[in-house]
Amino acid sequence: MTKTLILAALAATSLVQPVLAEPITQTVVVEHQDLDLATPGGAKTLQHRVWRAVVAVCGTTSEFDVAGKNDIRQCRRDTLQAASAKADQVIAGASRGEPVRVASIRK
Repeated sequence: MTKTLILAALAATSLVQPVLAEPITQTVVVEHQDLDLATPGGAKTLQHRVWRAVVAVCGTTSEFDVAGKNDIRQCRRDTLQAASAKADQVIAGASRGEPVRVASIRK
């Protein structure tokens, strides 16, 4: 069985999209079958991978887009909080062998 964490963020409709368009969902799979999660180093590596996935899922924006920067910060906070809780479950062995799905809504 493949051990994975799946992170997803739901992006709200932007100015480029039609007003009634469906939100865009982005998903990143965080592999961890190569880690020994019983060790502090393995757990720390998983948390680092989760953070990189959170950054990838929430995206970036221009330094001049203050509202966009705030949306991305909120997305990262929300997604990291949910993803860290799921990663802790995986580390504790609560979700052995099953993928974990984490979703956050970017407003």
